[in-house]
Amino acid sequence: MKKFLAVLLAGVMCMGVTSCGKKAQETVAEDSDLAYVTEKGTMTIGITLFAPMDYEDENGDLIGFDKELGDAVCEKLGVKPDFVEINWDSKEVELSSKNIDCIWNGMCITEERKQNMSISNPYLMNTQAMVMKKDKAAEILANIDGAKVVAEQGSTGEGKLTGEIEDDETVKVSAKEFFKNAEYTPVDSMAKALMEVKSGTADIALVDSVCALAMTGEGTDYSDLVCNMDNNFGDQQYGIAFRKGSDITAKVDEIIGELYKDGTVAKIAEKYNLSNALVQR
Repeated sequence: MKKFLAVLLAGVMCMGVTSCGKKAQETVAEDSDLAYVTEKGTMTIGITLFAPMDYEDENGDLIGFDKELGDAVCEKLGVKPDFVEINWDSKEVELSSKNIDCIWNGMCITEERKQNMSISNPYLMNTQAMVMKKDKAAEILANIDGAKVVAEQGSTGEGKLTGEIEDDETVKVSAKEFFKNAEYTPVDSMAKALMEVKSGTADIALVDSVCALAMTGEGTDYSDLVCNMDNNFGDQQYGIAFRKGSDITAKVDEIIGELYKDGTVAKIAEKYNLSNALVQR
């Protein structure tokens, strides 16, 4: 009887150790974004569509600087990239709820975003540009009062315009002050902001210069629009956002560092005319 109880007790203890070990492994997996992503074999990347970062070619295939850099990073990480279009204003909710694993879409680094998310080292320079119809630009800039202005909801342009993103030492003209007597309306994407100006329902689109320079001018769908950056509303840098405290951020930074060294980043930047905007490491 004693022998039977001893064997039974040993079995229970063994099961307990196995169970605890399994729970410990599950806890590690839950706490580690790197383990979570590598175990599922896919990195779900939240994007919006705008050139030259993430956009569709004439065949409907996704291309762009962030798309190709994301592909290269995921290859080294040993996972497949899954690019998912999101509402930019809901990006942090999508990230925290694990609908996506990162926000990789020309996202400007701000102090507020750094408080709420884990952000990679910067990789591209940016500023805010005013996009207007070529034949009306001079008239609009002569008197901004009452002008109809659009920007992507949740974007840096909106944050600068409303004052939610504070001005820093790089600012020449405060966007909040400059547009204080204008009529501001948020839209759901930078591409939509440009469409509003093209159609005449808005006078100015305040968008990332990286987007404005790629999507306007000769040879584009917005050849009648011009890009103005004379005011210098401040310098920004693009970064990749992961969940707060995520251990995958450092790994992605390490991989991108390797891609800088082997020339991959420079090659992709040249392909999309972004060599001058590339942050050097």
